[in-house]
Amino acid sequence: MVDEERPGAQQWVPDKADIAELAGAAAHCRGCELYRDATQVVFSAGPSSSGLMLVGEQPGDQEDQRGRPFVGPAGRLLAEALTAASIETTSVYLTNAVKHFRFERRGKARIHKTPDVGHITACMPWLEAELKTVRPAVVVCLGATAGRAVLGRTVRVGAERGTLLPGPEKLAPAQVLLTTHPSALLRLRSSKDRAPAFAQLVDDLVTARDAVRS
Repeated sequence: MVDEERPGAQQWVPDKADIAELAGAAAHCRGCELYRDATQVVFSAGPSSSGLMLVGEQPGDQEDQRGRPFVGPAGRLLAEALTAASIETTSVYLTNAVKHFRFERRGKARIHKTPDVGHITACMPWLEAELKTVRPAVVVCLGATAGRAVLGRTVRVGAERGTLLPGPEKLAPAQVLLTTHPSALLRLRSSKDRAPAFAQLVDDLVTARDAVRS
C-alpha cells in the first residue's frame, strides 16, 4: 500500500535524463510531504562526470534558501577538508540523500530535523538516478543517513568509517566509504575535540581520493 503522504519520487524521475534534466524535474517532485514547507528543492552541484560523489543527509537552512548543497557552515568545513585532502572542490559531485529541508520552527528560526526512513525511501529514486548518470568510482557517505540511503541498511559510522566497501549493484558505485558529516564536527564544543575529528575526516577523504585515482 502506497503512503499517501510519501508516494515516492519515482513517477517524477525522467528516464535516461542527464543531471540538468533530473534537477529540473526534481523541482516538481511531490514524493513526500517535505516539499510543502521547504523553499525549494536542493538537487546537486559539481561535474556530472566526477569520479568522486559525496552524499550528505539533506539541505540545511542556507542550502534551502540558496538552492545549492553544502553552502552553509558544514559546507564550508567540508571545503576545508577537501582542500586539506588535496581534492579540488570543483571536481567533486555533491548531493544529499533527501532533497528538501526538513525542519521545525522555533519562533522565527528553522531548526534542522533529521529525515526519517520514510523520507529516505521516498527520495531514493533521485539518488539512484544520479548514481546511474554520474557513475562515480567512489561514493563518500557523510553520516549515517547518507550511508543508509546508499548501502540500503543501518550503518555505524564510528565502526565502519574510512574503509572502502562494495556498493550495492543496483546503485552502480564501485566502492563506498563512510565518514562523519561535517556538521557533527561543528557540534563539538572544544578545539581539542574538533582538531582530531577534522584530521580523521581528511584522512577518510584521502582514502577516497586515492581509490578514485587507482
